[in-house]
Amino acid sequence: MKFFHLLISLTLILTSCKSDEDETKGKSITIEEETIKLSPKRPNLNISILLDLSDRINPKKYPNPAMEYFERDLGYIHSIAKSFEWHVRNKRSIKINDHIQLYIDPEPSDSNLNEKINSLNITFTKNNAKRELIMKTSALYDSISKQIYNSAIEDNNYVGSDIWGFFKTNVEDFCIQENYRNILVILTDGYLYHKYSKLKEGNLTSYLTPQNIRSFQLNKLDWEDKIKNKNFGFIATRDNLEELEVLVLGINPDSKNPYEQDVILRYWTDWLTKMNVKDFEIKTASLPANMDKIIKEYIFKE
Repeated sequence: MKFFHLLISLTLILTSCKSDEDETKGKSITIEEETIKLSPKRPNLNISILLDLSDRINPKKYPNPAMEYFERDLGYIHSIAKSFEWHVRNKRSIKINDHIQLYIDPEPSDSNLNEKINSLNITFTKNNAKRELIMKTSALYDSISKQIYNSAIEDNNYVGSDIWGFFKTNVEDFCIQENYRNILVILTDGYLYHKYSKLKEGNLTSYLTPQNIRSFQLNKLDWEDKIKNKNFGFIATRDNLEELEVLVLGINPDSKNPYEQDVILRYWTDWLTKMNVKDFEIKTASLPANMDKIIKEYIFKE
């Protein structure tokens, strides 16, 4: 990935107030706008975004003075959509055949909101890949994603997010296409819970909450030995995801347990490995400015 910088000179009018008169001074500043040059031979992309709209996004229950978690998600979504734009723009028009889409599981009951979510299912081919249309992708994702999060927060009815059920039922049909680089980006704090997906087989479960980690006694120094010896983890319902790459963003462990993050990462790593996911990375809930580089590098890698 190569970066070229375009220098844009903007003139700002700065006004300072004095006791008996206003004095206006014009100053010229230089801002660097990043442009990106990628290989035109990149594979076709099929990017899916899966949102966890559980109470983790509730700014009253889990406030963060640096930046609320739903705002971090919006920043991540912007980076994903923008990276998709750059990918398409750098391909030869005759080679363009790329998809991006967004999913929520369970689907919202609001039909109007579902219609807007459907508008985020975007395909570019040589027949419609006009620069102006491509460049609208991130703006559309920004606008509708904000509406999705605002609606969920205002509704204040957090039933959980069925990420486990999505992998069990939908991931193969929704997120994997032949002859594409298939990437699923999951925005979640790492805990899994939905009231209709509560399965337990021995010490394997379809869910994980801070309460579970405490009740499983994985909040102590010997957590790793317990996971290994007692076979704690998520239930894997498939082992055929060799054509899927997964990027998990937003892991946010309960701070009361010093081993919480380690346990969450171990659960996810074991789960994705058992399902034979081709490649995956799992990242904590960093600020969008810091996550932007990680997202770009993952999507742009060849």
